Amino acid sequence: MAKTAKPYGSWPSTLSAELITRAAPGLNFLQSHGERLFWVESRPWEAGRNVIMCREGDGSTRDLLPAPFSHQSRVHEYGGMAYAMDDSHLYFVNAADQRIYQLALAQDKQPVAITAAGSRFADLVIDQARQQLIAVCETHHDNREPENTLVSIVLADGSLSTLVSGADFYAFPRISPDSKQLCWIEWQHPNMPWDSTQLWLANFSDGGLSDKMLVAGADNNEAIFQPQWSPDNQLYFVSDKNNWWNIYRIENGSRQPVLEIEAEFATPLWQFGMTSYDFIDADTIACVYTKNGIWHSGFIDIQSGQLNTIESQYSSMQAVTCHQDKLYLVAGAAALPSELISISRQAKVTSIYSPATIALAPENLSEPQSILFASGRDNQPVHAFYYPPTNANYCGIEGELPPVIALCHGGPTGATDSGLNLKLQYWCNRGFAVVDINNRGSTGFGRAYRHSLAGAWGIADVEDTQHAIRYLTEQQMIDPQRCLIRGGSAGGYTVLSALTFTDTFQAGASLYGIGDLETLAKDTHKFESRYMDSLIGPYPERRDIYLQRSPIHHAEGLNCPVIFLQGLEDKVVPPNQAEMMVKLLEEKGIKVAHVTFPDEGHGFRKANNIIHAMESELAFYRDVFNLVDKI
Repeated sequence: MAKTAKPYGSWPSTLSAELITRAAPGLNFLQSHGERLFWVESRPWEAGRNVIMCREGDGSTRDLLPAPFSHQSRVHEYGGMAYAMDDSHLYFVNAADQRIYQLALAQDKQPVAITAAGSRFADLVIDQARQQLIAVCETHHDNREPENTLVSIVLADGSLSTLVSGADFYAFPRISPDSKQLCWIEWQHPNMPWDSTQLWLANFSDGGLSDKMLVAGADNNEAIFQPQWSPDNQLYFVSDKNNWWNIYRIENGSRQPVLEIEAEFATPLWQFGMTSYDFIDADTIACVYTKNGIWHSGFIDIQSGQLNTIESQYSSMQAVTCHQDKLYLVAGAAALPSELISISRQAKVTSIYSPATIALAPENLSEPQSILFASGRDNQPVHAFYYPPTNANYCGIEGELPPVIALCHGGPTGATDSGLNLKLQYWCNRGFAVVDINNRGSTGFGRAYRHSLAGAWGIADVEDTQHAIRYLTEQQMIDPQRCLIRGGSAGGYTVLSALTFTDTFQAGASLYGIGDLETLAKDTHKFESRYMDSLIGPYPERRDIYLQRSPIHHAEGLNCPVIFLQGLEDKVVPPNQAEMMVKLLEEKGIKVAHVTFPDEGHGFRKANNIIHAMESELAFYRDVFNLVDKI
């Protein structure tokens, strides 16, 4: 059937915002115990509730958490994995009160709190030998920073004891198989966990920890990720000591590489419990890794150091665990929603759990095209994915080029991949082109690339968006007079900087973004309170740079329409950031929209809010480009 020609950006679409919120839950944080497999499932249509799912040995699947219970830690505000289990019970952090609850796995009972209110917990690990939990604990105080520690929690009565203190942050407490040792990573301000962390090891007994030893990271010049014990009691970890996040082990007191390749076996530790590898047995590691924006899976023979990469249709992978002699993970592809899969050593790939509730026609999904373009003074190659406008029923008018939306990911040390993103497809299906940029500072391209944004945030990332548009213009793939830019959090800062300090874009959307760096340095939460020391410079010593790079102080340069979307409970980027920018634009008489959500924090989790945000942004763009009457 011939397609109907309509102006780009005005195409009707069945891929509605409401459908997207119900299309598929988010899957993450896989764990295995005995015959059972566990994971966390995020459901926007249940007001953003996170449930813990269990797959029994017979293949049946059930939701373990009765409403309104929801798995969510608020340690570092971003939380992450906050549950553990033994043969008979599940232990999890509840979103509403941040207490740890116990739930019997065999009976239909309500969860029972085992900790008192007041502290936050994450990265739970069961110490079976001593019948206690080990966890990261965060305690908040009036008029000073929260305190982070490693604690033990007695299962019988919930009593707490501090195991390790003194560092600003902790993650990955892990007990050796023989229960005699505990490892963890820690780091200090002003470092972030992808800048510099230390791996520590201590003897572990009923009396607590003794003989603490620094294993890796002594020179404060490497980022360590996911320390993990092998079945034969050897300590492994991921380090970027040689530029790439590769796997190492401690052997005879010193580190030895397991495999050294130009690929990344880690992601930035924004949340607890992130995993990229696990052990099939003492001789075999199952893993995922990313190279040039594409994820791969495979098995490493530890003795030979040989990697057997498994070819599959999947290009986005996370949340690794080994279960019943197979690799299990969450995987997706350009035209495939995330699902739970297993991979055998014989390279058999099996879909285990596919919760997507809608079937998406491939002809309605834009296929990503990997592109490289030069940026900056040194012509640094920068990676991006380009998505052309795609609709089964509509095409553009002959001679017309599509408007483009440049996407700026968060972090700024995040990354984008080619997995299915329905919120991105929402734009493509309506006739917008999209370029999703792995700007300098992104993860997945080595430590040097990640650190190339040091001292250059607000400059290098903005240059990369400009050069992406320039490249696509030269290739005649977009209309350079209809360029939009959108991003959330740190990506929102890139948006506002690009709109203020360049004339590349005609409009933009800032989702919980940053307009005033100085205010953020004073207001944000502990985890990121010193992040800008490396990205901008120390504050207040380099206050001059903070003022130079804050869009709020350069109103003369911001002369195009902007929509701001902001949760009013945001502790990471407080609502005053959007409020200040909105007031500035209103005073200048520039078209501005300000959409707020009283019941959202940093990011939108509830279906009704996600729908309202997406529809508001679409209406704003169509109004800016006068597409409203052409629908």
